[in-house]
Amino acid sequence: MADNEDGLQDIDADPAALKRHRTLFRAVQRRRNPPLRRTDITVTDEAAVKRAVKAASLGNAMEWFDFGIYSYLAVTIGHVFFPSGNDTVQLLSSFATFAVSFLVRPLGGMVFGPMGDKIGRKKVLALTMIMMAVGTFAIGLIPPYALIGFWAPVLLILFRLVQGFSTGGEYGGASTFIAEYAPDRRRGFFGSFLELGTLVGYVGAAGLVTILTSLLGSDGMESWGWRVPFLVAGPIGLIGLYLRLKLDETPAFRKLEDASLHRASEAASAVETSAKGDLAKIFRDHWRTLVLCICLVGGYNVTDYMLLSYMPTYLSDEMGYSETHGLLILIATMVVLMLLVSQVGRLSDRVGRKPVLMAGMLGFFVLSAPAFLLVQRGGLAAVSAGMLMLGLSLVCLLGTMSAALPALFPTQVRYGSLSIGYNVSTSVFGGTTPLVITALISATGSELMPAYYAMAAALVGAIAVACMKETARRPLAGSPPSVATPEEAARLVESQAATPRF
Repeated sequence: MADNEDGLQDIDADPAALKRHRTLFRAVQRRRNPPLRRTDITVTDEAAVKRAVKAASLGNAMEWFDFGIYSYLAVTIGHVFFPSGNDTVQLLSSFATFAVSFLVRPLGGMVFGPMGDKIGRKKVLALTMIMMAVGTFAIGLIPPYALIGFWAPVLLILFRLVQGFSTGGEYGGASTFIAEYAPDRRRGFFGSFLELGTLVGYVGAAGLVTILTSLLGSDGMESWGWRVPFLVAGPIGLIGLYLRLKLDETPAFRKLEDASLHRASEAASAVETSAKGDLAKIFRDHWRTLVLCICLVGGYNVTDYMLLSYMPTYLSDEMGYSETHGLLILIATMVVLMLLVSQVGRLSDRVGRKPVLMAGMLGFFVLSAPAFLLVQRGGLAAVSAGMLMLGLSLVCLLGTMSAALPALFPTQVRYGSLSIGYNVSTSVFGGTTPLVITALISATGSELMPAYYAMAAALVGAIAVACMKETARRPLAGSPPSVATPEEAARLVESQAATPRF
């Protein structure tokens, strides 16, 4: 492969031949990489981008509201749905039911992901929203174990499976939706609002559970109060569905659909194809990138679920804090992260995805043990400082991952590939985190097991970050450039124009 002063790159030829037939090889290079025309470039509509971000983020907020309330009510749910006896066994049963919904997430990703590549992102995201709302609302209607016995946990598991199956198409679709709407230079900033939705969902769940627990007490929560957060999901789901149905399909997917009929130029044809992704193609042609995605998401999700889902249980069960006290500290931490997450996304647009992701992974690797030692010291200041140390590492991942992951895959298989990779990893590593940590503490007696588990995950994540390509400020694979203004498009075309020779 040669690379010389005339820009003859990616041409496999003898250097002497290149020197003798420079004009011929320059023509070959132009044919392989023809210059862009103005019609090849997508100029985004900022109002449409904001609508897309709002609709996708609300759906993500609802997803994590649903999962958050289950995590924060784990002890109560254990008492309501499982036979009385050992409290640890009830808690493990509750977390096992939490984890079981993650078993079907890869199946949901395999169904909804390729479907989103074939019929469009918008339709599938509307469908996943409906299923998630129905599954969550139905949990709030299940009679307790004391009334229907064995059928109570059976129905709980059934509706958790509905939740998990629908969630299999949610994150991959929502992050793809925002990434394909956003201009290349601001993809990190707009993508960070998806994770802002995650934090809003968790804060909403933690806040509602805290208020209800304070008002009703443990007995009132076990009697009927636990149902309220689940029933609230119904109206939220209808609002999210309305917003999603009002959206247009993403520009990248529309160009993909129209490529066979409206090829603006040879340049557009070179980067787009009308073929839609399918499951076999994803595993056959993109398995290396899938492995990379699984490792990235594994490091991210273990640390995410450890802090945002498991920590209140850790504070109450292992450290002896009241449930309300632990939730209030977590809410304060998440509010700080909400203030920072969009700025981290903006930073990743400037310095790149890899440096910010690496800072987050190394932060967890270095700071997890000191953070948990602080938490174990007790006292508001020490616990808050430990939580904030973990939170600042997590926000580096939250603000960047939703822009980095969609950029791993080309447009025609993006939704399917990301849904499969993300959900396989989440199923194996993320959703099992509370269960695994609780079991490890029970088996070893060490209250530092959460730190060790997070450090191991962060090490895998750091290796994955080192192996990924930088994608900030670059077009998505399989799509032409996307810019914010016509003036930026004109400058991009001018920058690729051939320099005249005299």
